[in-house]
Amino acid sequence: MQIQYLEFKALEMRKKVWKMIYDSGTGHTGSDLSCTDILIALYYDVLKINPAEPKWVDRDRYIQSKGHAVEILWSVLADKGFFSENKLKTYGKFHTDLIGHPNNKVAGIEMNTGSLGHGLSIAVGVALNAKITNKDYLTYTLMGDGEQAEGSIWEAAMAANHYRLDNLIGIIDNNGLQITGSNEEVMDSSSLKQKYQAFGWNVQEIDGNNMSEIVNALKNVKKNGHPNLVIAHTLKGKGVKVAEDRAEWHHKVPTKEQYEAAMADFDKKLGGDFENGEK
Repeated sequence: MQIQYLEFKALEMRKKVWKMIYDSGTGHTGSDLSCTDILIALYYDVLKINPAEPKWVDRDRYIQSKGHAVEILWSVLADKGFFSENKLKTYGKFHTDLIGHPNNKVAGIEMNTGSLGHGLSIAVGVALNAKITNKDYLTYTLMGDGEQAEGSIWEAAMAANHYRLDNLIGIIDNNGLQITGSNEEVMDSSSLKQKYQAFGWNVQEIDGNNMSEIVNALKNVKKNGHPNLVIAHTLKGKGVKVAEDRAEWHHKVPTKEQYEAAMADFDKKLGGDFENGEK
């Protein structure tokens, strides 16, 4: 698929997420925006899925371990046709299925997630099932850099290599910021590449907001008996200037002025830059 189309779709989804958070009055804004490009690459060019048959037995599995960044996931699933676009208007409302973390009552969600550190363990089990049952599907899981401090991550990392799960692809949204500050301040997560390599993983490091690099990394994982990891270096709040690289935007709702300014910027880019062949 053309990279420019994916970049356009990512911009479109960022605009949709910005509006959803503003309208609902809640959301993990910075986290959504940092991983948008990753989800677009996955859902529009990499994952083997069928929205008309969400439980298709041979589908690839996607587990969003950093479940708090759910607004972008809801937006993508609706856009792909897993459920109606109108359902997005219910996000955060009383009795809705579209709650603040992935909910497997909704088509397209494999597992409830949000308790940090659990997604990789789930993904290990799902990938192991494929090996046991001789299925060809791949299992992808998106983790946050902050949750790398959870001990269960490293138990799962050890198990993944032990069981030779080369059908497992972990992705880390490495934006360097957590809810209370930088990773260096809260819990140093540097040297992730060396840590995972020590646990037997194949590791790639990429620019996680560069669509070409994301697609290339996800389509060129190794099948050599070891699990795969893509460390995606991203920018928290990517695409909205007021939110970029700001820890306080981990969970924050824009003011009316901030909302309107960003929406105008999105409209300019969607209506002008891409039509003119620019990015």
